[in-house]
This record gives sequence, structure tokens and C-alpha cells, in this order.
Amino acid sequence: MILFLKELRKTFYIFAAQNLKDTYERRCNIMLIIPVKDGENIDRALKRFKRKFDKTKTMKQLRDRKNFTKPSVKRRAIVQKAQYIQGIRTEEEQG
Repeated sequence: MILFLKELRKTFYIFAAQNLKDTYERRCNIMLIIPVKDGENIDRALKRFKRKFDKTKTMKQLRDRKNFTKPSVKRRAIVQKAQYIQGIRTEEEQG
């Protein structure tokens, strides 16, 4: 992943480029735009960038694609999660 910062007219354009293997696109570039107001602290703008970057779940995708996971293992994890959530809901209903 490549991150770089560019200042244009008091607006920080933060580019996050990454390689994604989507069925529709082979490469995907994501551009996060963080407008910075006059007199605003750069630390605050970076904090907003980090929050926005976390919402895109880019790092989660990179970690998931680091190692291959068999489809059967993925399905098993989904079923286990559903069983866990269902167990919590039944406990709440029973008291």
C-alpha cells in the first residue's frame, strides 16, 4: 500500500493506492479527501484521516488477502458466528 500527502489550496488530498482482486476491477485506487479549514491543527486533520481510513476497512482487506482461506473454512466461520449470535439472542429472550 502506498500513502502520500499532497497539499493543494489548503486542502489535503490523501491518496491510498492498493491492489484489489475484485471481479469487476483488477486495480482499485481509493482517494480520501480531507478538507482542512483555516487555522485548523494538522493533528486534528490527521485524526479525521485515520478515522475515515478505518471506515474504508482497507487494512482488514489487506490482512484477509495476506493468506488464502479455503471456502469451507470461510463458511464454517460464518456458521459459527451465526450460532454465537443466535445463542446470545435466545439467552436475552429467556431472561
